Amino acid sequence: MRPGDMDNDNERRASHGAPDWRRGGVIYQIYPRSFRDSNNDGVGDLQGVIDGLDYIARLGVDGVWLSPFFTSPMRDFGYDVADYCDVDPVFGTLADFDALIAKAHDLGLKVIIDQVYSHSSESHPWFQESRRDRDNAKADWYVWADPKEDGAPPNNWQSVFGGPAWTWDARRRQYYLHNFLASQPDLNQHNMEVQNAVLGVARFWLERGVDGFRFDALNFLMHDPQLRDNPPAPRENRRLTRPFDYQLCKYNMSHEGIAGFLERVRSEMNAFCGTFSVAEVVGPDPLAEMKSYTAEDLRLNSAYNFDFLYADKLSPRRIAQSLSAWTGEPGEGWPSWAFSNHDAPRAVSRWAKEEDRDRAARVFAMLLMALRGNVFVYQGEELGLPQAVVPFESLQDPEAIANWPLTLGRDGARTPLPWRRGAPNSGFSQVAPWLPVDPRHDALSIDTQEKSSTSVLKFFKRLIRIRRDSDALRTGTIEFFDTPDEIVAFARRSGRERVVCAFNIGGRSAKWRAPIAGANTVIASIGAGEEGAAAPGKLSPLSAYYARIGA
Repeated sequence: MRPGDMDNDNERRASHGAPDWRRGGVIYQIYPRSFRDSNNDGVGDLQGVIDGLDYIARLGVDGVWLSPFFTSPMRDFGYDVADYCDVDPVFGTLADFDALIAKAHDLGLKVIIDQVYSHSSESHPWFQESRRDRDNAKADWYVWADPKEDGAPPNNWQSVFGGPAWTWDARRRQYYLHNFLASQPDLNQHNMEVQNAVLGVARFWLERGVDGFRFDALNFLMHDPQLRDNPPAPRENRRLTRPFDYQLCKYNMSHEGIAGFLERVRSEMNAFCGTFSVAEVVGPDPLAEMKSYTAEDLRLNSAYNFDFLYADKLSPRRIAQSLSAWTGEPGEGWPSWAFSNHDAPRAVSRWAKEEDRDRAARVFAMLLMALRGNVFVYQGEELGLPQAVVPFESLQDPEAIANWPLTLGRDGARTPLPWRRGAPNSGFSQVAPWLPVDPRHDALSIDTQEKSSTSVLKFFKRLIRIRRDSDALRTGTIEFFDTPDEIVAFARRSGRERVVCAFNIGGRSAKWRAPIAGANTVIASIGAGEEGAAAPGKLSPLSAYYARIGA
């Protein structure tokens, strides 16, 4: 049963059903370590997620994406998996996970979880057996290679987290590949036994009731078996924080065999009704892979990249280029979009000045909810949380520590969610949490914003409802208009419904009016006129509106 405090939007969902969540849906990302701590050990857990699901359902989203909670030594905070089919004790038990699935489904929420198939933890029993010698049953389950004649690594590949992507193992007298930490050895997905094993993992969680998967670092899944050197990157593309960025990653990732593996994944998932799959695709030019991984309804449902997640600035040109690449042609997959997540500094801190944060959070929310594709909302984004300040001595993320102070790092996006203003650690836990709570977040706590009719949270909830009730915004086509440099504007259309979406994300006011005949009636806005009035012909900086045509 739905709890008594569910708002009217969720009551409507219960009585009339929901649109297909897999196309145009809004999914809320939960980072369990920082969502809610139920047992006061300083780390969020599955029971904390269960306790917070009522809040998520009240947002009106279609489902949740749960970041890793699997057994792990936590050197990369769960993305180094030591047991794919169990829950790490810090998060709870499999019984807790089953209870989470049951409650989420009772609330009308779908649940997708991470799957990490490119690598495991060095603590995984598979790797422990593989490294024992060259003749064991799992000797070829990971990527091993002999040294060069002078003892150097097999090639020049570099790790994402810094340094060579090869580590020497004295037992086998070989190097093993790790595209990330040395404690995250790469699985050899060219080996069909390995593919069968991870497909068994997928089946394990599908049988437990999950509704789909987010596939982590998918284009790192397979490597070039010839182990050819990567070529250097053009100088203008180099970022000097990591050796990894000095190369074009032509051979250590993006192997053509990945597409065939994804067809096996899709076949496995098709045995379970209504499932959804989305790929994380990294790299400077990911579009071809995203389209390959989602092509012809034979592979995954959707894919997202870091067009917005790693963007230091937001510009009309970037928005138009990213969205226009998905034309809706026959056989094309469906994109997904995120402005913030656990791997990227929060967008409101990357794209806006501190003094503009509240207004900017609303404008960015309007933009996100207007995009054609699926939408991911990262926990705290609905509160307008800025990137937290984490002092060096409190950093936990190995990437942040290695690159400090040249990057904002990932810890500032992973700090605990503020639940109650003025409570210890803003209501996340009674004890000191694994990362400190930024004092600025306390005033933006959930309880405070739920009580305010003018909060970012209330505005966010309204936008989700507008998107949910509009076929044009949820699944319609997109057509961009010619605009002044400060403005990006487009029309979303489904059948006879048309919605104009206009945004001034520049620093100056600009005149513009949609070149569409008929009334342009504002249905949502920030700094751009009253709702119910005609769409304005001038937009001030950091303003936006949705206008229905012909209403």
